[in-house]
Amino acid sequence: MPIHPTAIVDSTAKIAESAEVGPYCVIGANVDIGARTVVKAHVVMEGPLAIGEDNVFFPYSTVGVAPQDLKYHGERSCTRIGHRNKIREFVTIHRGTEGGGMVTTIGDDNLLMVQVHVAHDVRLGSHCVLSHAATVGGHVAIENWAVVGAGSAIHQFCRIGRHSMIGGYSVVTQDVLPFSTTSAKREVKVYGENKTGLERRGFSAESIEALHKAFRLLSRSKLNTSQALEKIQAEVGGTAEVDELLKFISASTRGFIK
Repeated sequence: MPIHPTAIVDSTAKIAESAEVGPYCVIGANVDIGARTVVKAHVVMEGPLAIGEDNVFFPYSTVGVAPQDLKYHGERSCTRIGHRNKIREFVTIHRGTEGGGMVTTIGDDNLLMVQVHVAHDVRLGSHCVLSHAATVGGHVAIENWAVVGAGSAIHQFCRIGRHSMIGGYSVVTQDVLPFSTTSAKREVKVYGENKTGLERRGFSAESIEALHKAFRLLSRSKLNTSQALEKIQAEVGGTAEVDELLKFISASTRGFIK
């Protein structure tokens, strides 16, 4: 097991034989590191923390540390991270709280770029990209294949739908619709379906066209939301992606960005 002699590793930590821990890392109590995961220099990890296989943690990232929530009083909450994630320099990932299910979770195959912050009780899916200095507030749910642009801030309790893209420096205070491209200059608004991303991931032309019609009715027609949803259901409902979009909207508690 290649552990650098300057690393500090708690006696209760469990590190796979094929994992690597670099110089000046601090691996705390009840940290479990899976096979072939690489922890580069100056990384701090606190448990309870479970990390899967083939992850890479770059220098100065901090993982599983106490949340910045004044309601947190040291309860034994945890952090869970899946497989094949890349956690870049100065990323901060905070563990869960009693008020949010006691766990922060990160799925598989994600890229968290420099200075990303993942707050307490966040649920990050798989295949997501969080660009430089993106800030994810507590209790946020980010679904699979979402992209969050550089410098964007996501308010607590918001949901970010599957295959959506948030433009750089956006302030997101409501749910972001799945399959959408959402961005902000003076205000956050949805601009339509995430066509390029959906094409790259193999969605059919018919599905993308149905989503295009749905987003046009939501964001560009003169209909109110209820009228737009009724027309979407009548004209393009029945496709899996449009039905998912409608279900996402119906479950929204904070409202959604139009």
